[in-house]
Amino acid sequence: MSSTKPTSLIVSITFFFFFCLLVQPSSAQTVVKGSYWFPESEFPVTDINSSHFTHLFCAFADLNSQNNQVTISSTNQPKFSTFTQTVQRRNPSVKTLMSIGGGIANKSAFASMASNPTSRKSFIDSSIRLARSNGFHGLDLDWEYPSSATEMNNFGTLLREWRSAVAAEASSTSRPRLLLAAAVFYSSDYYSVLYPVQAVASSLDWVNLMAYDFYGPGWSTVTGPPAALNSPSNAGPSGDAGVRAWIQAGLPATQLVLGFPYYGYAWRLSNANSPSYYAATTGSAISPDGSIGYGQIRKFIVDNGATTVYNSTVVGDYCYAGTTWIGYDDNQSIVTKVRYAKQKGLRGYFSWHVGADDNSGLSRSASRAWDATTVIRRKF
Repeated sequence: MSSTKPTSLIVSITFFFFFCLLVQPSSAQTVVKGSYWFPESEFPVTDINSSHFTHLFCAFADLNSQNNQVTISSTNQPKFSTFTQTVQRRNPSVKTLMSIGGGIANKSAFASMASNPTSRKSFIDSSIRLARSNGFHGLDLDWEYPSSATEMNNFGTLLREWRSAVAAEASSTSRPRLLLAAAVFYSSDYYSVLYPVQAVASSLDWVNLMAYDFYGPGWSTVTGPPAALNSPSNAGPSGDAGVRAWIQAGLPATQLVLGFPYYGYAWRLSNANSPSYYAATTGSAISPDGSIGYGQIRKFIVDNGATTVYNSTVVGDYCYAGTTWIGYDDNQSIVTKVRYAKQKGLRGYFSWHVGADDNSGLSRSASRAWDATTVIRRKF
């Protein structure tokens, strides 16, 4: 009888540690050098230089509000089903995640799905099936954004159940566990509604901080840095403020991935003689909402002989010609942000979106900057 107790104890301990490995985010902190791709960009998957990335997000799968299942439109299905094998031709080690939702997705549908155990299960089970059947290595939730305390609580419950489900699926199939990530507001505080940080930390491998869209013609009557890393005197939103907020709320830095845009916003200046940040405008320029991809910005600069300015205080760029003013991130801003992310001990960085780059210029600079950055750790 006494001889069986040590064996039982060993079995119990072994099972406990195995369970912990399944339900907790991986301790092997794989760096994330990521970017999103979406079919509406009309940028061919075959043109993605995946050698610059460790992870690529295929966006977006949809949520069917009737049955709460994740679906891929018939138009996108052929591209989604071959996405992984296509990007792995140039980089066999790149991991792919199927992203669900997006900025124009029905927020009410996500809130409704997350509010009920049955509908959450429908979402979770269908997401796992779709990821596996289309060859993805993980799943990414882009619910923008849970906007009440109840929705945030349900968001946390959804994440916990998702983690348990992918762990169980991996155990039953003997396949590597699907990665789980989410694109979140740049701060843990969404206009006084707090994210369930502990649920995020225990359920997701990492979160993608959308540290951009701080200023734009659709909601800003003055020019401003669309993706400032720093804000003078904390006068406005910034990537650094968001990172600090998440960490102070309890999320480990190693689960934070800093986001930056491969696009900018164009305004029409009220006064061409005041081409600076926080200048008065009369609305958007170039496109209806002012958005313009980095490749198009480079072309605008050349075609119009535009003046370019890098602001090292906020870590952002702008250019102007006549009354057209564009705020964006160029190479120096991207490199500075990548170095910041590594020095802060973050998991990595990501961009939206790969198709807006200019011949992979920003992606190349970002990847090299991460690899070249040396983290100096002080001994006390």
